[in-house]
Amino acid sequence: MKHDNYLSSPTDELSTVPDTSSPAYASRHPLTRAFDKFASLVTRWAGSPAAFCIAVLTVVGWVVTGPMFHYSDGWQLVINTGTTVVTFLMVFLIQQSQNKDSVALHLKLNELLSSHRAASNQLIGIEVASEEELRRLAAAYLRLSTRQTEDAPAATSKESSPAELQTGNM
Repeated sequence: MKHDNYLSSPTDELSTVPDTSSPAYASRHPLTRAFDKFASLVTRWAGSPAAFCIAVLTVVGWVVTGPMFHYSDGWQLVINTGTTVVTFLMVFLIQQSQNKDSVALHLKLNELLSSHRAASNQLIGIEVASEEELRRLAAAYLRLSTRQTEDAPAATSKESSPAELQTGNM
């Protein structure tokens, strides 16, 4: 059975994914679990209309106080420093959430590929391929799509996928 092979494969431990971005990573240590939770909450909140309104109000408040501080260097330094610190910290929080989402998406796609009989299992784990390999594979799929639209009635499910052609398996 196809799933028996999948269950016994070495990717059960997600060895193809860096530890820091694997879904199991956050469960290993209380600090990483807390960071993962915090990053998820902050990135969800930062993308909300309320967060945008707070940011706009902060800038408006800063602009309004300009005349009171005679548009001094210190007044400008406040907004420059504040935005720099917030941006610096948000990069790490957003990247953590993006890593987690990316791994989850790849796992879902891998499951779809492995569960479909006609799909090529060779695309599972393709995210570790080099840029050149991905470009070759994309070109092969483009050729396949144009060929299938030209002779759509003649297409059969026994044709090899571009992934199989790239690796020489059929």
